[in-house]
Parts: sequence; structure tokens; C-alpha cells
Amino acid sequence: MPKLPYIFHITERSLWDAARERGTYEMSTRGRTLQEEGFIHFSTRDQLPRVAAFLYGSYDGPEELVVLSVDPARLGVPVKYEAMKPGGEEFPHVYGPVPVDAVVDVESWG
Repeated sequence: MPKLPYIFHITERSLWDAARERGTYEMSTRGRTLQEEGFIHFSTRDQLPRVAAFLYGSYDGPEELVVLSVDPARLGVPVKYEAMKPGGEEFPHVYGPVPVDAVVDVESWG
């Protein structure tokens, strides 16, 4: 079976630090949790700049933004590529908490 490509999620450093203490990351997108949204929004490497601009384009917060690189094979929960509207661009959505050991790299954004 071929190895799935990594998927990416941009977030604030404090949210990632809190997840490392808990053992799972559960923020879906900026200001919304997995419980509120039903899944965690991710992107491919190519989609990441557009997603970051959409979510954090006007971000002037005091915290550093980071990108989580996640290996889907380590998740243990479903990953579905879905479009927001029929025929639209598909984005990876993770249907459950992200174990911190599924995050294979964390890099600064911006």
C-alpha cells in the first residue's frame, strides 16, 4: 500500500503546546474545536499558503503561528478529502483528535 502524503494544519503555538501536554490536538480551525466542527481542517502542502492567508491573513496576535506536519498513517482516525461545495477543491479533514505522536514536524509560519 502506498504511503499517504503528509497533511498540514496551521495554528497558534500555545494551542500546540497545550496539545502536547494533553497528548492530543483538538482544534478544528481558528477559533473552533473538533467538537464544534465535527472534524479538524487540514490542507496539502500546496494548499497551505491559501489557507493560511484566509485564516490568518490579518493575524497580528502576540503568538507565533506554527504548521503541524502530520503523518496520516499515525492518526488512527479517518481522513477524508472533501470539498466544501460540489465540484470544489478537496481538502483533507481528520475525523477525530490528532495524537501528538502523529505530528512529525512543527515549523514556524510567517
